Amino acid sequence: MYLMKVRGLVFDPHTNMYIIILNDETDKEILPIWIGKFEANAICFVLEGIIPPRPMTHDLTKNMLDTLNIKVISVVISNLKENTYFSKIHLLSQGSEVVVDSRPSDAIALALRSNAPIFVSEDVMNKRNSENLDQWLKNLKPEDFGKYMT
Repeated sequence: MYLMKVRGLVFDPHTNMYIIILNDETDKEILPIWIGKFEANAICFVLEGIIPPRPMTHDLTKNMLDTLNIKVISVVISNLKENTYFSKIHLLSQGSEVVVDSRPSDAIALALRSNAPIFVSEDVMNKRNSENLDQWLKNLKPEDFGKYMT
């Protein structure tokens, strides 16, 4: 398992989607995950410290978990199939661990709100297409990262 941090959020004009950039503690491993606009907004709010006047969906989820005394233990990006990432949210409820299936963007948005660690399985890191990733990384310019880099 790789412990990852959210490094930033960038817009990909070629796909009209956002990319959340995860990297490990040593900055040797990087994992970009393409996400939608609404999910990017949910993540951006946390990265920028913006508190909406009313709870957004991920805030509501965290509020419900807190009210029910359920703790987010961790998020794991657990699988990669046909260029789609899969993740699990690990929760602690009444002394038992509960695992819930989730899209990575939603899991990351919840992890950021809960200060929970984000992990990526070794299998996912091995499956990612390193050739395309290397090419994508070579084409990045510093200005592509904008104000959302941490």
